[in-house]
Order: sequence, then C-alpha cells, then structure tokens
Amino acid sequence: MKALITGASSGIGRDMARVLDKKGYELVLVARDEEKLKKLQKELKTKSTVIVMDLTDTQNCKKLYDQEKDIDLLINNAGFGDCGFFNKTKLDKELSMIETNVIAYHILMKLYLKDMIKKDKGKILNVASIAGFMPGPLMATYYATKSYIVRISEAIRQELKAMKSNVKISILCPGPVKTNFNKVANVKFHLREANSMEVAKYAIDKVEKEKFYIIHGLDVKIAKYFGHIVPDTILAKICLKAQERKLK
Repeated sequence: MKALITGASSGIGRDMARVLDKKGYELVLVARDEEKLKKLQKELKTKSTVIVMDLTDTQNCKKLYDQEKDIDLLINNAGFGDCGFFNKTKLDKELSMIETNVIAYHILMKLYLKDMIKKDKGKILNVASIAGFMPGPLMATYYATKSYIVRISEAIRQELKAMKSNVKISILCPGPVKTNFNKVANVKFHLREANSMEVAKYAIDKVEKEKFYIIHGLDVKIAKYFGHIVPDTILAKICLKAQERKLK
C-alpha cells in the first residue's frame, strides 16, 4: 500500500506518516521544509520518498501527480490559517491560503480520484476542520476554505455512491490541535487542544473503517451538532466572541 501525504513535515501530517509507517505503508512525504521531511524520513522504517514542493503553485500539484502514480491513499493535509478582521488581514497571505487549502486539494483530489475510479479502489482523506461547518468572523478566509473542503467532499461521496464505486472519501474535522498552526495563524487558543498523534491515530483508524465524517473528541462532536441546529446569525456571533479571545 502506498500513501501520499501533503503537509507531512509537521503536526497531524507528520504523525499520520508515523502511524502509516507502523502499518507498513510505502510513503510519499510532501512539504516545503526539506530539513523536517528528511528528519522524519530517517525515523521511518518503511520505504519513503521525500518531495520538497510548494503546492501554492498549481503546476507543482500537476508535477506531483505526474511524478507519483499508483497511490492507494491520498491525504490532503497541507494548510494554514490567519486571524484578524477581514479588512486588516493581508491579501497575499489569504490568496496563498486559498491556493494551499482549496486549489491544491482540488487538483490532487481530481487527478488521483480519476485513477482510483478506473482501478475501482483507493481512499482519499481530506483534512478539513470543525470550522468547515460554521461561519468564522475574524478567521473568515480560513473557515471558508474548510467549508469548501467539507462541501466538495460530501458531494463527491454521493457521486461515488451513485457510481457504485469502491473508492472511498473521508474528511477529518478536528477542533484545536496542538501543532504549528497557531503560530502561522497568529492565534492563541483558549480551548483544549487535542494531541496531534492521538488525532492522527484516530483518523487513520476511521479511514480504514471507511468512516466519512472523522471527528475526534466529544467537545468537537458537540460543536458540529450545534453548528447544524443553531441559526447562522447566532452562530456567527458566538464564533466572533470565541475568535476575539484567540487574538494575541
């Protein structure tokens, strides 16, 4: 079995690589930080390939697909966020976020999904967020990118069912996780942060069991439930209050 993981140099991506390594997967590790990727590669026991690549470049996404074929498990994990009032956050950072969190996911998912459908086997795990189920004042762009991943994954799941395909898709929707995300997003969480390795183990277990919504932690499951029953206008106010506490 061969798995490709984007954003594999740190956080959940790195820990999912460790989990899959123990399960005997051949790994393709993709990220921009060569030093961290090679450090991870040294600790892995199974065959692994390191690819240093910036996925904000759409051509790089296509090159990655051309370079690495016959993937059994695609894990779209690369991504980052930002926090602040929309009129004050930096446009270039937001565009880069959209390119990473949305466009790279979209390209890789489409290219690899076509191959998987032809073979009638394979799995895709899109790392989204509980943020994908609600509005996110002060993190508007990040929440919007994760909503895109949730909705497109839900749609593709139904298409695969209509085709009677054996290809499976899942979305991992964590709440706050103790990773480098906080530093990049310029936020400080005041909620409980989940352990990255625990989330990674949980995610891989649920992918193997072909679970679609993968939500780690009772508090996050409750948040998803309220995201469905509370009106968006009220939910946006609640989210704004929560986000204000994140600003450093």
